[in-house]
Amino acid sequence: QKTMEAPQSETAPSLDYYLIQVKKAILNHQNPVTGLLPASARLLSDAWVRDNVYSILAVWGLSLAFRKRAETDEDKAKAYELEQSVVKLMRGLLFCMMRQIEKVEKFKKSQSRADSLHAKYNIATGAKCVSDEGWGHLQIDATSLYILTLAQMTASGLQIVFTLDEVSFVQNLVFYIESAYRTPDYGIWERGDKTNNGLPELNASSVGMAKAALEAIDEMDLFGCRGGAESVIHVLTDEKQHCDTILHSLLPRESTSKEVDSSLLSVISFPAFACSDPELVNKTREKIERELKGKYGCKRFLRDGYQTAREDPNRLYYEPAELKIFENVECEWPVFFTYFILDGLFTGRDEQVEEYRHLLNSILDYDDSGSVLIPELYFVPADKVDLECESPHSQKRYPGGKFPHMWAQSLYFLGCLLYDRLIDPPELDPLNRHHFIAKNIDLVIQIALVAEDESIKEELSVHGIDSQTVDELRPIHVHPARYLSKAYTRLGKNAKLGLSGRPFLDIGYLGTSKLYSHRKTIFAFHPQFMDHEQFYLSWDVDMLVDFIQSNLAYLKRSWNLNGRPTMTLEVTRYLLGEQGHKTSMLKLLQKLNSGYSMGARSVRDVAKNEIAD
Repeated sequence: QKTMEAPQSETAPSLDYYLIQVKKAILNHQNPVTGLLPASARLLSDAWVRDNVYSILAVWGLSLAFRKRAETDEDKAKAYELEQSVVKLMRGLLFCMMRQIEKVEKFKKSQSRADSLHAKYNIATGAKCVSDEGWGHLQIDATSLYILTLAQMTASGLQIVFTLDEVSFVQNLVFYIESAYRTPDYGIWERGDKTNNGLPELNASSVGMAKAALEAIDEMDLFGCRGGAESVIHVLTDEKQHCDTILHSLLPRESTSKEVDSSLLSVISFPAFACSDPELVNKTREKIERELKGKYGCKRFLRDGYQTAREDPNRLYYEPAELKIFENVECEWPVFFTYFILDGLFTGRDEQVEEYRHLLNSILDYDDSGSVLIPELYFVPADKVDLECESPHSQKRYPGGKFPHMWAQSLYFLGCLLYDRLIDPPELDPLNRHHFIAKNIDLVIQIALVAEDESIKEELSVHGIDSQTVDELRPIHVHPARYLSKAYTRLGKNAKLGLSGRPFLDIGYLGTSKLYSHRKTIFAFHPQFMDHEQFYLSWDVDMLVDFIQSNLAYLKRSWNLNGRPTMTLEVTRYLLGEQGHKTSMLKLLQKLNSGYSMGARSVRDVAKNEIAD
């Protein structure tokens, strides 16, 4: 999609104006020791991971504006000061999480709520501020947002990670979130299921943010231009694809219990840009506007009782049938107007930008000095609840919750910087995630047939099938998929930190369809289903044929990497049958050789072709 620039007003505020505003609203509240931020200027004890990342985005955006427009040493000094404030916060969050390394190590294997990283920390010390059971800590979207932002900031030129020990920890954070597509969590609102009964569920906002983080951090050198092979983060292609598949199957729903959720704006647009289907993005956006939009902001989700006059603040959970009483009186959150503004600025929807700027400006509050104040939410007072239920959107609402809401303040300033053209959208997205990339519908899959020995090669040749022996494939070394699983267990392994690396897990179809280079040696791997030692059904030739065909269909549908996928198949005497009888496998190989099976074609001398590419 083409990004259109919003017209800059002749009276647009200067960078120094925004510097004053950002310092007053955000930086003046940054802890000088830990670098962490509170969720609000009036709530100074706890630092939420999610709120901190969103709150520092305005500072990062302002630093980019000063860096681009710096003409004097003073402006360069301002840019550097802002950048270091960003680095300090991101490193502060990193230290908080590194203090819970044992949880990361356990969670990789258990995916248990008890082993999850904490969602908030003590702002002064970085230590945990509530017990493991005292909060819905399992919030994969928060950890994913941190990783995504770390990748974007590193790509912009900031160096946040300093040592290889920290690189190892970030690699393990990748392993922590890679199972998001099958891990129910408490989600962005920390309550889990809509009925608020203490049970987690699979949330599209968490899966989408995890998918975006995995894509952004993959092959990222955390030391920037100064790094080497050891400072690069690796992500399994199949884990990204699993998250993508689940996300697209969930949208426009948020979860089983939530028909739609305004938090999905952060997934379909800035900062995640996780959905690659433009029609599904529009459908989700329109559903949020249709069902959740109000005069003062958007509801988080339908029948959300948080901070309403009818919610009992003395109970942690709701009664089973209690949600009905919150209908039509849900609080409205102005922060979602800022998401709509950012979405319009990134996608070139000028009318959307102007509409939501007008709506937001009509509800902004100001302090005595004229500085903008944005509350967390607007609620219906208790004496007007019945009237609001009878006639939705008829009653005046009042600011409540965290006031001012630093998360909303930050995104508001970020939108202003973009609107006034002090920065451009690509500067906030150096990885170009906001551009949709269409999948290759004409993909051709390369088939590398590896004959067990010369006799098998000759027999295949008789039937018009090209193949190569292991020796002829040199310098490519071919191994079973379990060797690749073993290699991945060494990623992120760090004895000093007590981290064991990635658990020994099967590698998916996408992972075994790539060539790998290590120490000037190239490796190829058979699909997992062809490993006789770990998958006994591979001895059933007819079933193996079905697996190969399914694999081809999956590759054709899911491959979105550069180049063509290469499926490496080892042809043994057992697969061909005794005395050269034409088995179902031989028929399949002939079909592959002709190039008419699932869009795949066989390529002679694959080794030389791939190295040339």
